[in-house]
Amino acid sequence: MGKKSAKGKGKKPAKTRAKEKASRKSPAESKANPLAEIEKSFQELERRLEEAFSDGWRFPSRWELPEWSRFSKLKNMTPRVDIIDRDEDIMVRADVPGVKRENLEVTLTDNTITIKGKTSEEKKEEKGDYFRSETMKGTFARTMYLPSDVDGGRAESSFRDGVLEITVPKIEKARRIKVDVP
Repeated sequence: MGKKSAKGKGKKPAKTRAKEKASRKSPAESKANPLAEIEKSFQELERRLEEAFSDGWRFPSRWELPEWSRFSKLKNMTPRVDIIDRDEDIMVRADVPGVKRENLEVTLTDNTITIKGKTSEEKKEEKGDYFRSETMKGTFARTMYLPSDVDGGRAESSFRDGVLEITVPKIEKARRIKVDVP
């Protein structure tokens, strides 16, 4: 620290005063970028919180996100679906691996299809005094618009190797008609 004269008693050193003056913005500069001022205020708040809670406190913007690989099975809960628009009918093909036939439900309206399902998986392991049990259960529902109105009463379906196929005839007015251009 520098020497204090009788005149400058209680004043900050000239170097500190110069830094503070340089960091201050004029009212015109502040109005030009108000978000910069807000960001600066948050940075100052964060710095002060770091000083006050130096024993592991972290500002929320720096908290670690969960390890998403743990949730990878959840993304498989929504089936992948292909909708194929053919001349006379519409075929819907859904990949639903691990879902049993009795745990599937399909509903049709004039122009939508909903596929619902449940999955359940249980793993048990016993070795002497060691016992481990894991259970995973989940449900899914997916509703999609069909490219035209269908006759749901005449729908046909098949389910094999985790693939659900539903074929639904189009209603008469929605069938594709070829028009010859002269």
